Amino acid sequence: MPSAFWRIKPPQPAATQSGINRVLGPWQLIALGIGVSLGFGLFAVTGIAAGQYAGPAVGLSFLFAAIVAAFVALSYAELASMFPNAAGSAYSYAYAGLGEGIAWGIGWCLFLAYLVTLGAIAGSWASYLASFLAEWHVYLDPRLVASTGTPVHMADGTTAKAFMSVPAVVAIFAMVGLLMGGVQESSRINSIIVLLKVAVVTIFILACLPHGQLANYHPFLPANTGAWGHYGWSGVISGASLVFAAYLGFDLVSSAARDTRNPKKNLPLGILGTLGICTLLYVLFSFVLVGVVNFHNLAHDASPAATAMDAIHMPIVAQVVKGGILIGFFAGIYGILFGMSRSIMTMAEDGLLPPIFARTNAKGVPVAAVLTLASLASILAAFFSVGALGNMVSLGTLLAFMVVSVAVIVLRYRRPTVERPFKVAGGAWLIPMLALISCSVVLVGMDGATWLRFGIGLAIGGAIYVFYGQHHSKLVKENKPIPTMPL
Repeated sequence: MPSAFWRIKPPQPAATQSGINRVLGPWQLIALGIGVSLGFGLFAVTGIAAGQYAGPAVGLSFLFAAIVAAFVALSYAELASMFPNAAGSAYSYAYAGLGEGIAWGIGWCLFLAYLVTLGAIAGSWASYLASFLAEWHVYLDPRLVASTGTPVHMADGTTAKAFMSVPAVVAIFAMVGLLMGGVQESSRINSIIVLLKVAVVTIFILACLPHGQLANYHPFLPANTGAWGHYGWSGVISGASLVFAAYLGFDLVSSAARDTRNPKKNLPLGILGTLGICTLLYVLFSFVLVGVVNFHNLAHDASPAATAMDAIHMPIVAQVVKGGILIGFFAGIYGILFGMSRSIMTMAEDGLLPPIFARTNAKGVPVAAVLTLASLASILAAFFSVGALGNMVSLGTLLAFMVVSVAVIVLRYRRPTVERPFKVAGGAWLIPMLALISCSVVLVGMDGATWLRFGIGLAIGGAIYVFYGQHHSKLVKENKPIPTMPL
């Protein structure tokens, strides 16, 4: 292990940050977080979590995931108030407390998680688009809607395999165009889309609630089949592993630090506000969904809200909900492109990625970072199914969240004098340790294939650090005495 691995990055004063204006307030931050959270985890994988893992108890999966996320969110809020100029989210916090190598690893985990999330959101958007247009008797070729190799039913009754998801690629690059217009302008549009998305979820709940069937809730917690994660309490945990991606949004809030007015106050408000609102909507949505549609019929459904709306036979309301979801997914794509491009930019500023990723245009947008992220996500969206991508999102997120929790503990001892406008209760250990333990429990629900795919991604990230990052680190080039973590 190279000695560079343990280098610690000193905090950056606000005066050194350039090219980005502070234009976001607390409500815009909450809108950013909800825009990402209230999408893929709700509209895409809720049905899969119910059908394959938790059954009607999928609401408990969301609730358990929310408790885990709450412990982590409190840790995020403390670190965000400590480092109001750190735009790299968990990456920056790890760099300040645990060293360069661990920071790179966790930054790469988040990069993979966001990249996969982008692909999954876009893939689910394509599925909803096909369902929406079918109501108007406009039928897309299913071979150009689903991901590569997915079995699809043709109009003539035959079965074929899909080529690639073209609408998914279009959705991603539509949001690239919006983001290039500037943060302040695009964030206003994003806030409007988020309000629409919340309204759609509310309409869905109110429309479907009277149509719920008590028989669909029995048994509420189906007996385990004998395999871990297939119903029973282990199924609830596996379901939480899948839907945990729904709580990714508050990490993106912290990545907007340099775009935020009064970040020491507004970042904690944005993080905790995002978590609270999303948890309430998730539990209500999932409870209503499994009441309308038997959970067995949701096992492979990437557009469960559309299925539920079709089941209640309210075509006008169904069109409103499906249309709103289509528009709402754009907020998720926008939020990830915005937040992750900031983290990539921060890594490039630190020298761990090529400098082109740190350059911004006249509107303060890191163009190369946005385009690279969008291009890679388009490949995933076009060729991989939503189900294959779902668990990878949660795995990368959980690993990053665990490192953030450790960083809170370490920084209480390494930097005790740094101002903490928001401080987690219970001392340095209680909340972070609860976060670590609960994240570990959720990780147990991950299958071996997910670990393998993510491990390959981590190996690629490790190679980039070994062969490029550690040799181009800004801390090394400046040749300054840098505090290090003890081995």
